[in-house]
Amino acid sequence: MTAPSAGGTAVDTLLAPAFLEGIEQRGMLDVRALRRQAEQSEVDLSYTRRLLQGRLDIVRRELQRRAEHDGRSLVDLLPEILSEKGRGPAHGLGRHQTVQPSDPVALEQWVNGLAPDVDLSDVGELPDDQLETAARALAAGERGLSERRRGVQTVMDSLAGELGRRYRDGEADVAQLLAAEGRH
Repeated sequence: MTAPSAGGTAVDTLLAPAFLEGIEQRGMLDVRALRRQAEQSEVDLSYTRRLLQGRLDIVRRELQRRAEHDGRSLVDLLPEILSEKGRGPAHGLGRHQTVQPSDPVALEQWVNGLAPDVDLSDVGELPDDQLETAARALAAGERGLSERRRGVQTVMDSLAGELGRRYRDGEADVAQLLAAEGRH
């Protein structure tokens, strides 16, 4: 059995080609609601990716520590691991987030489910083969998650573009929109 995709059915819905069909004919409030839906999924995916990347960094560093016969403990290396010293520049789009992850416990469970047979609570005690299995599973999960996140960001950009077009072309009235949102 394979693990469900990152973001589950909420992201599947956003990434379906039909999600943006007819967006030009939908009302402003509807388009803004769709954008908020996409924003929530992006926040959830971003949070999940950070959890996953932290675990992956720890597992990879433990494998490197062993290969180099580094005498320091993994705990001693945590500041170095968590400082992102070894990573390249961030590739994110620097989006300002106004919402929080919807269900952090479920998102953490998804990450933990990527390597269900490997207990990452004591990485230093795991045999090499389990660490390598975990590293492969986490890396594959990160690739899939990042791909889905980029897709959600594209949907967000399309929705924001449609909203911007409406304001630019005079199809949207800010006062009317604020009044309508005040009623909800």
